[in-house]
Amino acid sequence: MGKYLGIDLGAETGRGIIGEFDGEKINIKEIHRFPTYHSKIKEHRFWNVLSIFEEIKKMLLLAQNHGEIKGVGITTWGVDYALIGKNDLLLSNPFQYRDERTKGIMEEVFNIIPKERIFRETGIQFMPINTLFQIFATKKEFPYLIENCESLLFMPDLFNFFLTGDKFCEYTITTTSQMYNSLSSGQNKAPRGNWSYSLLEELGIRTDFLQQVISPGTLIGNITKTLQEELNISAIGVYAVCSHDTASAVVGVPARENKWAYISSGTWSLLGVELENPVINEKVLQYNFTNEGGFGGSIRFLKNIVGLWILQECKREWDKKGEQYSYEQLVEIAKNGVPFYSFIDVNRNEFLYPGNMTEKIKNYCQKTGQKVPDNIPQITRVILESLSMEYRYVIEQLEELIGYDIETLHIVGGGSQNSLLSQFTSSATKKIVITGPSEATSIGNILVQAYAKREIKDLCQIREVIRNSFPLIVYRPENIDLWDENYEKYKKLKGFYGGM
Repeated sequence: MGKYLGIDLGAETGRGIIGEFDGEKINIKEIHRFPTYHSKIKEHRFWNVLSIFEEIKKMLLLAQNHGEIKGVGITTWGVDYALIGKNDLLLSNPFQYRDERTKGIMEEVFNIIPKERIFRETGIQFMPINTLFQIFATKKEFPYLIENCESLLFMPDLFNFFLTGDKFCEYTITTTSQMYNSLSSGQNKAPRGNWSYSLLEELGIRTDFLQQVISPGTLIGNITKTLQEELNISAIGVYAVCSHDTASAVVGVPARENKWAYISSGTWSLLGVELENPVINEKVLQYNFTNEGGFGGSIRFLKNIVGLWILQECKREWDKKGEQYSYEQLVEIAKNGVPFYSFIDVNRNEFLYPGNMTEKIKNYCQKTGQKVPDNIPQITRVILESLSMEYRYVIEQLEELIGYDIETLHIVGGGSQNSLLSQFTSSATKKIVITGPSEATSIGNILVQAYAKREIKDLCQIREVIRNSFPLIVYRPENIDLWDENYEKYKKLKGFYGGM
């Protein structure tokens, strides 16, 4: 049996999962969990990567209690990066993508390079958090960091570097940056495409710190001898998996149908399909969809939706006030809220940044002429119903862009455990919804390691293993007429601010 350590670092929590693969099924066990460390210092937000790395060391130690570990793989959120200077010194704690230095930066970049050209070259959805805009903002405010940088590494690449001493950028995480062109196919299993050097050069940003891009399933190297001695562990291979957590989650979708879509549901909701080639045209640009890299050089054609982040922020506020509920309790009490009381457009920028989230929801409802939710059950229900309506809105755009109707919607990730949201989503979208596994990211991570070790032959077998290993829950649409009626109200709300 092969045992692997999957390290999944999310924006809210990090966890270590041991996966044991016997050739037909995979069994997983969580061995460690911690809050993902970040700090606000003066007006800026940073990831505390040294503390996160100490937690990774704990995972390596704990993993030894489960027998011989054949490999380690790391996944994280996208777009954020670290800058490494001379003698491999980390120049700064990496900025958190919700740092507000990027406000207004997209418009400044568009004054230099037209939006349409950036999209034609990268195929990536426009968001102020994208690496391209982050680096431009950093160059503007902290130019010495860029000037003294010798290597740029995305978050999983940084931790792989800490573990092995080797510096590479993995394909799926790199494509989230809006600095990479995936239009051309790779050869000999190399990742497709290349860095968009011209975009950075026109923005006055150096390109000599960009690293070689490698494919998922590549052995990066063994854990350094220094770490082996410090932790008293053996040499373990560190693998580049699908290092973007959504890319690993998509690998972990247990689909067997032809016309299916996925939602990787957590802090963000990533809704899309798996394609062989990018889709880049005026309509894709208008709808702000994105073409990110997937396993085997595939394309994850999707839309980023601000997901359960809004509820997470509200929960933090309620916790501070002593009104403490678990997420399971919030789901239960939301059932007592009035259906279709009001809606929020979850993708509006005011909901992207932290702070005062309940007040933002109330202000939005007031400004749009709706009833204002004033208690925890009602606010929670407004968030969940609004998310479901947004899923339908995005699916309708997705079906138009790909030219066929989605029949089945797979929800994976932590949000798949939210039964109320799953039922709302089935009813709103009028699709069969299949939920699970909740740890799709870690499962995809671990099974790509097994693929790298030639214990699995391809993606079809990976998904067969997942179907054999985990229970799935099926939801079917209910009260369709009522949801249709309120969806028309939601669409009018989307047009209140010009459909932003």
